[in-house]
Amino acid sequence: MQRLKGKSAIVTGAGSGIGRASALLFAREGASVLAVDREAAGVAETAKLGAGSGAVIPFTGDVGDEEQVKAFIGKAVKDFGTLDVIYANAGISGGLIPLMEQTVEQWEEVLRVNLIGPFLAIKHAAPIMIEKGRGAIVCTASVAGLRANAAGHAYSASKAGVISLVQTTAVSLTGTGVRINAICPGLIETGMTKFLFDAAKARGSVNKIGQLNPTQRSGVPEEIAAMALFLASDEASYVNGQAFPVDGGLSSSHPFVRPVK
Repeated sequence: MQRLKGKSAIVTGAGSGIGRASALLFAREGASVLAVDREAAGVAETAKLGAGSGAVIPFTGDVGDEEQVKAFIGKAVKDFGTLDVIYANAGISGGLIPLMEQTVEQWEEVLRVNLIGPFLAIKHAAPIMIEKGRGAIVCTASVAGLRANAAGHAYSASKAGVISLVQTTAVSLTGTGVRINAICPGLIETGMTKFLFDAAKARGSVNKIGQLNPTQRSGVPEEIAAMALFLASDEASYVNGQAFPVDGGLSSSHPFVRPVK
């Protein structure tokens, strides 16, 4: 459908998982894409996979480092002439360490990447979009930012922060023509969740993955990428300041035990 035809975009965390799926989809839909990741090999592979569907340029960088954020946004503007979309997707899990055993340093790193990263993307991309009077910013939050028991403490807190950042930024960008929204993925099979899937396979309980949501399965990166594409496109021109769960319905209910049939 070429829903991003003629647009330029940055996707962070594009070396694998949701970021890679989004970068490739954006390119297939007509965008010129700067694919950013701190893992050089991963983002190079993403660019290779996207070579036949559009311009995908790899960039190795850390989303929580302001100078590097300025560098990759500057490269996108230099190479593409402007910037229409930025998808601040990069994130780290922080693990499942018991609360009382967590360190300040662990929290600082999770917040640096997961929350300061999106802030820096907004800070340095929004002015470019404001000058044009249009643009779309998308951030990856999580269902873990909505309720407990979906991830570790630092990760959950960081993603709740992303949701608040999106809401408050939407108000700050009033009248500029720049929109911002968040996606709250549920259980998606990516490198971050690989340990969960590997453990289920080892136990022979793969069929139970995702059993708590009404759809009764886990998701795949392409399903999150599809939502990112919509929010980045002009089809979402009246969508602003929202956080959308894409979780098979998990966040629609309280935890419960299914009745025996």
